[in-house]
Amino acid sequence: MAVFAHAQTKATDSTSKINLNAPDTSKKAKSIPLAFIAPAAMVAYGGLSFAVHPIRRFDYYQAGQIHKSDSGFNSKAETYFMFTPIVIVYGLNLAGVQGKNNFIDRTALLALSTGFMGVSTELTKHLTHRLRPNKADKLSFPSGHTSFAFMGAEFLAQEYSDKSPWFGVLGYGIGAATGVFRLYNRDHWFSDVVTGAGYGIISTKLAYLVYPTVRRWFVPKDQSGTSGNSSKRNRFNNTLLMPGFQNGAPGFSFTTNF
Repeated sequence: MAVFAHAQTKATDSTSKINLNAPDTSKKAKSIPLAFIAPAAMVAYGGLSFAVHPIRRFDYYQAGQIHKSDSGFNSKAETYFMFTPIVIVYGLNLAGVQGKNNFIDRTALLALSTGFMGVSTELTKHLTHRLRPNKADKLSFPSGHTSFAFMGAEFLAQEYSDKSPWFGVLGYGIGAATGVFRLYNRDHWFSDVVTGAGYGIISTKLAYLVYPTVRRWFVPKDQSGTSGNSSKRNRFNNTLLMPGFQNGAPGFSFTTNF
């Protein structure tokens, strides 16, 4: 993930501004602490694969079965699958189906989720040095693609599950498909994929849990229009936050005026 930051003293295009004084919908951005139990168990399962031999033997068994049945399988479809839940969220919004949060809060939540996911996944990869099934490198644990896909799946569920539980089912189905493709491409072991899914879910749930506090740091109550003197100038009132690419890496571009 990449983050691109820009600062300027005067706005050059008023149509591109996103005002952080927009109505605060972050009160709806929350996660129930008990909901962390299942993804935490998934992460624990992967961690135990380094010490519990039956868990690790299942990795080898599952990889062997794939090699026997589909040794020539080769697809990069998971590279597209991993972005699909996020695309669905913004596509639904463009179609007029509103989720829990406005654009700026939703995008900030996504950026925060991506940050948690990216740091935790990359740090774990470099600490564990697990060899991939295809022996390409020692960055197998956990699966980054699966982590990103389940981060997006939880993002879709958080924003739209109140509309219909099928949005969550759709997102998690896409996340599972991403993990399966990583297994069949021999890029990851089964425990890598399970742990990646857990990391992705936890990252989004954690973002929704802490975001109201983070937002209040950027937009104090007396500057967000919720109380106090709403005429006071918000130091972030000319801000642009949007997804983008730089040198082939997905990320977010952040521009503000001082």
